[in-house]
Amino acid sequence: MAEEQPTTTLVTPEKLPSSDLTPPEVSESTQEVLPRETVTPEKETETNPPESAETTTKSEEETAEEHHPPTVTETETASTEKQELGEESSSQKEVAEEKKSMIPQNLGSFKEESSKLSDLSNSEKKSLDELKHLVRDALDNHQFSSISKPEDTNNTPEEVKIWGIPLLEDDRSDVVLLKFLRARDFKVKDSFAMLKNTVKWRREFKIDELVEEELVDDLDKVVFMHGHDREGHPVCYNVYGEFQNKELYNKTFSDEEKRKHFLRTRIQFLERSIRKLDFSSGGVSTIFQVNDMKNSPGLGKKELRSATKQAVELLQDNYPEFVFKQAFINVPWWYLVFYTVIGPFMTPRSKSKLVFAGPSRSAETLFKYISPEQVPVQYGGLSVDPCDCNPDFSLEDSASEITVKPGTKQTVEIIIYEKCELVWEIRVIGWEVSYKAEFVPEEKDAYTVVIQKPRKMRPSDEPVLTHSFKVNELGKVLLTVDNPTSKKKKLVYRFNVKPL
Repeated sequence: MAEEQPTTTLVTPEKLPSSDLTPPEVSESTQEVLPRETVTPEKETETNPPESAETTTKSEEETAEEHHPPTVTETETASTEKQELGEESSSQKEVAEEKKSMIPQNLGSFKEESSKLSDLSNSEKKSLDELKHLVRDALDNHQFSSISKPEDTNNTPEEVKIWGIPLLEDDRSDVVLLKFLRARDFKVKDSFAMLKNTVKWRREFKIDELVEEELVDDLDKVVFMHGHDREGHPVCYNVYGEFQNKELYNKTFSDEEKRKHFLRTRIQFLERSIRKLDFSSGGVSTIFQVNDMKNSPGLGKKELRSATKQAVELLQDNYPEFVFKQAFINVPWWYLVFYTVIGPFMTPRSKSKLVFAGPSRSAETLFKYISPEQVPVQYGGLSVDPCDCNPDFSLEDSASEITVKPGTKQTVEIIIYEKCELVWEIRVIGWEVSYKAEFVPEEKDAYTVVIQKPRKMRPSDEPVLTHSFKVNELGKVLLTVDNPTSKKKKLVYRFNVKPL
């Protein structure tokens, strides 16, 4: 994201008001300073009183010790712009298209069970103890080995690892076994049979060796991990639209050998991701998956359909209870057909974890589960690709969300109590609004600095705007978004303060 510099100039009054701080530093481009009396906020908000002059003249050491963070208020007023008929018809068209697609909005509620062993019910504890007993007998008698020999039963118990965790070695093994129990509704014999089949498949597929291999993989934009959801689950993104690239598609699916390689790379990616999870009691041992259906090749590609079916079967049989949520975004009309194909291979429990959203509601749906600073820019958030450079913000810098109602104006007021440089990012999903930024000094006779003149933002404009402003006197920065459309908008922003 390129940083957008303030577009303002400074006009110095003949007599500056007395202050312990110097006037704000600004660029010499087209910056504009307005008399304070020309700015009349439509709604006043009570705030904490600013520091006294005595406080602002303290030494740098004392100032650091008594640092006062900015105060933020959010004010809603009536829009000052006329509604554009083109925007209204566009909004109505989006709603009509989404209704026409008949995308399922809810396939049942789901609440993730606790991974704390102490939270298990008595019947669940009993089932876990029974399964552990069966596993112990199997280890002692080498029942997990692909070829059992009579003399092996007198040797030391065999060691079996799943996802890097040795069975029955510590409490992490209990969390692993719970996944198999929950996948089979705590039916001990069925869970044990599933566990044995999984161990057998892992040995035949040579999973432990696969994890260490250096496979050639051009699919880093197709499947990738990025950030965490609001509950700490790592988020995995699957971007099917990348397969519209014919060269990539043919390189991945054109023959059986390439499809096998594709499957191996995906299993390797999954295994490496799983081994970063926390299998301790109460830890996060599931993943939030986001499936981007935008521009997906669809069911017309038989090679993709075949590979998807095979992958789903393997995941269902050998990776139980690893998905916290499955969010499908940018869902097209044909997805119901796609869902009909994969549905029979999914358990009712898996279906209950599904979340669907059409193109116009994808960002809003993701924000319900993932904070905006954790969501990649291409999906409506503020987080840039890890390969890009964003020195001002990181995943740890939290963002705020505001819903800007139709025909209203939203102002974010950031009150500054000390000399600093304020850096902020702001975006409105889909834009189609006007945005401006200004600095209002505390002194009554001071001039308002226009940091960004009112600018009509279009969806094709830069998705995230970045500004910085050096504050050398007490006052407040106002970020204003004017929404003249008939559609509510989601405003996302965050800021950092850098002492001068």
